[in-house]
Amino acid sequence: MSETKQGLVLDRVVLLGRTYAEYLRYFALDPSELAGRAILDLASGVSSFRAEAAAHGLDVTACDLIYDQTPEAIRARCEPDLQRVSQAMQGLPTYRWEFYRDAEGMRQYRARAYQTFLADYSRTESRGRYVAARLPALPFSSAQFELTLVSYLLFVYEDQFDYAFHQRSVLEIMRVTRGEARMYPLVTFEAKRSSYIERLQQDPALNHLTFEVVQTDFEFLRNSNCFLRVRHRQCAARSDGHPGVSPR
Repeated sequence: MSETKQGLVLDRVVLLGRTYAEYLRYFALDPSELAGRAILDLASGVSSFRAEAAAHGLDVTACDLIYDQTPEAIRARCEPDLQRVSQAMQGLPTYRWEFYRDAEGMRQYRARAYQTFLADYSRTESRGRYVAARLPALPFSSAQFELTLVSYLLFVYEDQFDYAFHQRSVLEIMRVTRGEARMYPLVTFEAKRSSYIERLQQDPALNHLTFEVVQTDFEFLRNSNCFLRVRHRQCAARSDGHPGVSPR
């Protein structure tokens, strides 16, 4: 008999946007330390981080496989995906609602995110900052970005993306990143720590990288109050400074 899942069950990656404020909490970012840094928001979907960060004068490129589509085509998916997930979350024991208060509060954040994203994505002058691509192959130069952020793709969809995909993705992310990458969350939709974290840390093919689990003060999906910091080993050895981290 198959085990009954307690968390959110999704048969595909959905378009759920996150806001600038949520990113700051997910990744423990200090905006004052991000100025002048080239930042990649990877698997960004309909999140508004790029749009809002640009309004704060930050240099952010967003990358997702959906960016070869028109704004109209993307818009058609946003509300149905949001409604589906909002309804599915009702009553699940895998979430803590202190930040959003309830499913409707969460829905308002997500709606604001995709609406802000679409407004920016529709502007001709912004389209060059939205790059269509998918892991584990990125169309960027080596060491192009100082900080790469990945939210709600790796680890959380462990049942859809195998370890080989995660390994190749980490290698490619770090090829285009000269500083560090931050990945959030580290749990599946069952609120269980991904089994891939330890495998990545022990993988001989990745021994040129360092992996550090960093605790934060944000938890919506239970046990999601940390992110994974990945750096090149030689860079980590040279300095203890972490770009954009808030003091905790």
